[in-house]
Amino acid sequence: MRVDKFLNSVNIVKRRSIADEMCKEGVVFINGKKAKSSKDVKTGDIIEIHYLKGIKKFEVLQIPESKTIPKSKKDEYVKEFK
Repeated sequence: MRVDKFLNSVNIVKRRSIADEMCKEGVVFINGKKAKSSKDVKTGDIIEIHYLKGIKKFEVLQIPESKTIPKSKKDEYVKEFK
């Protein structure tokens, strides 16, 4: 699954267009490398998003089968590092 679709599907960002723009601006990293929006995400990947107020890190636990998942099931798909 593309990283922009993944970020939207697991409710990290509200819209896919926002995820696409974040990739274009160079604030999304997969396993330490800048990611284009078309980059595929695999189980076990570490996604970093560099916000102005800090960095958020997520580990991909599984890839969703559907376009969106309920917010209550987000923890089944990504693990956020504190």
